[in-house]
Amino acid sequence: MSDVGLAGGVSTTALMIAATRAIETHRPDGLVRDRYAEHFVRHARTGVAMPTRIEDVEEGDAHPVWGRLGAYCGLRTRVFDDVVRAAATPQVVLLGAGLDTRALRLDLPAAERVFEIDRADVLGFKTAVLDSAGARARVRVDRLAVDLADGWDGALLAAGFSAERPTTWIAEGVLPYLPRPVEERVLAQVDRLSAPGSHLGYEIVPGQETAGFRDHELYAGTGEAIGSHLPSLLDGDARPDSAAALRAAGWEVTELPVADYTARYGRGPDPAVDDPIRQSRWGVARKG
Repeated sequence: MSDVGLAGGVSTTALMIAATRAIETHRPDGLVRDRYAEHFVRHARTGVAMPTRIEDVEEGDAHPVWGRLGAYCGLRTRVFDDVVRAAATPQVVLLGAGLDTRALRLDLPAAERVFEIDRADVLGFKTAVLDSAGARARVRVDRLAVDLADGWDGALLAAGFSAERPTTWIAEGVLPYLPRPVEERVLAQVDRLSAPGSHLGYEIVPGQETAGFRDHELYAGTGEAIGSHLPSLLDGDARPDSAAALRAAGWEVTELPVADYTARYGRGPDPAVDDPIRQSRWGVARKG
C-alpha cells in the first residue's frame, strides 16, 4: 500500500499510542501483544519517525516520552483490555478508538460486536493499514466516522447498536481532550444507551488545566518525539467530576491512581517519580 497521511494534532497521539504498543509488544515482559501496532508506525506519513522498539531510542527507558509515558500507555492499554475481557458483554464500543486493535487482539466471543468511533482520517488510515496487513477480526467491527462532539449516538444506533443489551464502553485517552461540556454530554449519552450490566473504562487527568501540569518537563520533548506538544492538545478547562455524575446515575465506580495499577500489574510508570502521571486516574464503572 502507499503510505497514508494523518491529520495533525490529536491524530498524532493515536500514532504515538500505537508506537508505545509496538514497544511494549517487543518487550519480553510486555503487558500487551499487538502485532499490528508496528504496521501503523511503518505506514504513517508524518514528519517524525517514531520508534517501535525501546532499543531504537537513544535514552531507552530513561526517555520521558518513549520510556515513562510509554510505560503509562502500555499499562493503560492492558488495564482496559482486562476490563473488556472481564465484562464479556455482547457489545463493545470504543470511544475515540484511534488505532486501537482490541477487536483483533483480544479473544472475544464469536457473538461479540465491536463499534469504533473516531474521526474519518484516523479510521481511514487504520482501515487501509489493517487491510494491507490482511487483518481479519473474528467479530463484526463497525467503524463509525463521527466526532464525539457531534451526534455519535445517532450514528451508533443507526449502525445496529442495541441499547437493550449490556455494553462495554472504553474511553481510553479521550476524555482529557474533550471540552468539559462535551465530556459531560458523552457520559450522559453512555448512561442513556447502557442496559443494566454495562461497563465503562475511562481515564481522567485532574489538574490538566494548570500551568504546572502543562509546563512540566515531562512533556518538553513531546513536540520533537511525536510532532505535537501533548499538553497543548488537552482541554484547558477544569475537569468535571465524572465519577460523581456516574454514581448519581446509578453506576458503581472504582477510580484509582495509576500507581495502584503499577503495583497490581508489577509493571508501569515508577510511582515514586513526582510528575503529572501521578495525577492521572483510571476508572471502571458498572451499571446495576
